[in-house]
Amino acid sequence: MKLIQKFQGRVDRFLFRHPNFGIPRLMLIIILGNIAVFLLTMMDRSGTFLSYLTFQPALLLRGQVWRLITFVFVPSSFNLISFALFLYFYYFIGNALEREWGSGKFTVYYLLGMILTILYGIIAYFISGRNVQLTSNYVNLSMFFVFATLWPENRVLLFFFIPIKIKWLAYFEAAVFLLSMFSSWTLLPLVAVLNYFLFCGDVLIEGLRRRFGRPGRSTVNFRRAANQQQRQAQARGYNRKCAVCGRTDTEYPQLEFRYCSRCTGYHCFCIDHINSHVHFTE
Repeated sequence: MKLIQKFQGRVDRFLFRHPNFGIPRLMLIIILGNIAVFLLTMMDRSGTFLSYLTFQPALLLRGQVWRLITFVFVPSSFNLISFALFLYFYYFIGNALEREWGSGKFTVYYLLGMILTILYGIIAYFISGRNVQLTSNYVNLSMFFVFATLWPENRVLLFFFIPIKIKWLAYFEAAVFLLSMFSSWTLLPLVAVLNYFLFCGDVLIEGLRRRFGRPGRSTVNFRRAANQQQRQAQARGYNRKCAVCGRTDTEYPQLEFRYCSRCTGYHCFCIDHINSHVHFTE
């Protein structure tokens, strides 16, 4: 838990120092790239075009570095119905996560998933000597797990007309995920979704604690804590200080500050970090 919080804290500090970092509408770019590759592949009967885009470590080491990026544009299926479902589902999920996290954090998340997948492919190639072809399937799956963790009660239309809660789809996908990992005896699925645990592991653990009767935090008496905060503020010289970026209401009198009821204890955050900070659990 502490390792996860430390990692998330570093991501928050990096994004605060680099507010312009990130690729706006990243999921739209990926979806459009998939559409372009799908159409061009359908026109290329020989399959030569697609062979230049897939991730193949042997060719990567020969200088074809564009494969580090182009593999995410290779569709997971060339069946028209399956491909259409992929476009609809992941465009919806990607936009929701970008609105919740912001472009910077969402970009960090997706890039980290790509990097973990690439590292696995290269290491597996050096160990086995076999050319491993990778796709972005597990990166996209990890994105779906994040969505299900943040909004488990949301409903989606399965096959466009069957309403189902997102958590039930997540349970099914998790079962398929574990089955694929044990049936193929490969660590690729686990490595590729490691970014999910880095970004949402604390939320997952806290949810398991509540589910099995071991709450990770107690209810905060805000009135008592506010009185204590006022007494301490007189000695500090400020009333509120953001626990992420360190800005205070004395230095930035126009900045809005709020307190998080999901954190253990009494922690203040500026308006820029109230919805994106790492929750305190101890």
